[in-house]
Amino acid sequence: MNKKIVILALHLGTGGAEKVICNLANLLSEENQVKIISTYKLSDTPSFYIDNNVEIEYLIKGLAPNKQELKKYFKQFNLICVIKELFKSIKILYLRKYLMIKAIKSLDCDIAISTRILHNNWLGKYGNQNIIKIAQEHNHHNNNQKYIKKVIKSLKGFDYFMPVSKELADFYKNKVKDTKVLYIPNFIEKTSDEISSLENKQLISVGRLDKIKGFDDLIDIFNIFQKNHPNWILHIIGDGTEKQNLQDKINRLNLEEKIILCGNKLSHELEKEYLNSSIYLMTSHSESFGIVLVEAASFRSTISCF
Repeated sequence: MNKKIVILALHLGTGGAEKVICNLANLLSEENQVKIISTYKLSDTPSFYIDNNVEIEYLIKGLAPNKQELKKYFKQFNLICVIKELFKSIKILYLRKYLMIKAIKSLDCDIAISTRILHNNWLGKYGNQNIIKIAQEHNHHNNNQKYIKKVIKSLKGFDYFMPVSKELADFYKNKVKDTKVLYIPNFIEKTSDEISSLENKQLISVGRLDKIKGFDDLIDIFNIFQKNHPNWILHIIGDGTEKQNLQDKINRLNLEEKIILCGNKLSHELEKEYLNSSIYLMTSHSESFGIVLVEAASFRSTISCF
């Protein structure tokens, strides 16, 4: 093929969409020139492995979304800090749009892949007409008509639309007129050479610590479970805005020694967690495609969804 391919990303931190972006970039780089343009640089290195053949360009360095800081100072009634964070937020939002549109206008590639609705709008409007434009969708609409219309509207000017599941592809095929809808399954780059012994009394769940992931429900479920099975422990891998709330709940239930919030893990560290666990749990309220289920299955641990 030997095409020039650019993938637009919001960031390369933890998350299912980010994992898919990295996997896709690695695969495509085997026969093509691949570049990822990421709005934010959240850490020194991406959370997931990216091949050296893949070029990465960060548009904003040293600044990141400050929603949590704003919430914290609002709660503290710290007016001076709130004003400072508001100005910072305005600057971040301006740069997010201005720098990405600037990058899109200067694209010199054969194929551009957008991974968010936000970027769809800009790529469809400002991208060179000679570029093949592909939009990905990593969320489920959950019958939200407003969201569905938002997705469809963002596809103006795109050649292809790739939802994350066959169900979503079939759904949008009847609603998208000028863009071809294709379904290509997500994947993991490799399967483990080792498998879990299923002997350790450890449960595991992996994901962003966000309300939609249902980790608060998982804590309640485990609290009931451990009363009859006191030898089991639960490891929750990930980070996010709900971390403190989840830890507070764990403390209230006196489960500090039973439930461990392990934070983010590098790939090799996460592999050890899978191997040391016997059951993978998922309590998400909504999932378009849980790539962690495929990862967990590759270690042949038992998987349960609630």
